[in-house]
Amino acid sequence: MASDQESDAPIAGRLAEHEARAAVLAELHARPFLPITLPQRVYHFAFATNEEEARADRAALADLCRAHMLVPRPGDAKFQRLSIGDWRLRWEQHTEFTTYTWSTDKDSGEPFTHPDPIGTGEIAFRAPGRLIVATHLCALESGHSHEPYVGLFNSQSLCVIRAAKGAAHVMTDFAVDPFGFTRLLVKESAIGALETGRLIQRVLEIETYRTMALLGLPEARSAGPELRAMEREISDITQALSQTQDMRTSRDLLKRLSDLLAQSEALSTRTAFRFGASRAYHAIVKNRLNLLQEAKESQYTTISAFFSARLDPAIETCNAFETRQARLARQVERATDLMRTGITFEMEQQNRDLLDDMNRRARLQMRLQKLVGGLSIAALSYYVAGLSLYFFKGLKDAGALPFGFTGEEAAAAAMPFVIFGAWSFWQRVKRLSAKAQEEEKVS
Repeated sequence: MASDQESDAPIAGRLAEHEARAAVLAELHARPFLPITLPQRVYHFAFATNEEEARADRAALADLCRAHMLVPRPGDAKFQRLSIGDWRLRWEQHTEFTTYTWSTDKDSGEPFTHPDPIGTGEIAFRAPGRLIVATHLCALESGHSHEPYVGLFNSQSLCVIRAAKGAAHVMTDFAVDPFGFTRLLVKESAIGALETGRLIQRVLEIETYRTMALLGLPEARSAGPELRAMEREISDITQALSQTQDMRTSRDLLKRLSDLLAQSEALSTRTAFRFGASRAYHAIVKNRLNLLQEAKESQYTTISAFFSARLDPAIETCNAFETRQARLARQVERATDLMRTGITFEMEQQNRDLLDDMNRRARLQMRLQKLVGGLSIAALSYYVAGLSLYFFKGLKDAGALPFGFTGEEAAAAAMPFVIFGAWSFWQRVKRLSAKAQEEEKVS
């Protein structure tokens, strides 16, 4: 019986779960598509937020909930849906931005004739971030042709596509209208409320992510002069490197290379996140376009074709900027290695010259020592011979010299012994000096 009850218990209570299992499973359901009935008027806003602004935004959303007697989500929530009067709010928080999507099925007459709902107080909310996307979308039933609505858009950038396997039309010009919104018109027939919600959400995501992807372009343009200056600097250094022969000049060039490497790394660090984010947003745009199942409508430009001519070159500019940064870093690294190799070779050559000079001085010193030694033996022998002459003269005067030798003769006979004694004394002094030097080295 106990085993039956145990088997009926949830598996999470009987097995050790990975600490991230619940979060990973919930992520797939974190931002569900909302069913939407027609007609529908949608205002979509995206606000760029840093960490502080994101916290303030969550607090503002909680205040909005409490003002309308609604329960706010926990502080770490990234998604929330609210119903406020005739409006529904879809709130999402992302890494760099937060979106507010207000929608209503309240009839507003002709598309895009309704004024700004925030200015009229129809929608009242406080978003602490900086506005980056403002889109006005009108979704209508496909009761008649979309042609009457062409005049609502800029003809030079108008895009019209068939989506959802031809069951819907999407129109936009990606331009800002007099109220500050970009316009999107969706006309569809009998694809169901959930599919309509999915279509509208994807269209809004395309507008949001294409704008976020383009944020890398101003970064590339503003950093362009700095990168060009560094490219000129490495060119000048490389040219000077091929001509320099002076060690001091080489060290100055190495200092310039080190400074240039630091500047290059600082620029790369400053731009890496923005360019990486632009690539990621661009990939999301491509994905959402594929999900739309886009098809060309008569003579009009498709969204994909429009982006190929406008968005894709901007992303390629960012990619080219990163390629130039990487090439600059490699050039600096190669030049630095070459410079260090040259300096090392020059230092080794100087060390060899110094050793050769020291060897020449040592040989000269040895010759001088031998010369001094010979002179010392001669001087010592001369001095001792002089003393021995006086000694033998004294013995002669005292009658103590044998064999009738004179003092000079006795001194002359003693000279070989005097010279040998002086030489032996000098050799002993050298041995004692060498021994003292060895002991000093060991200590």
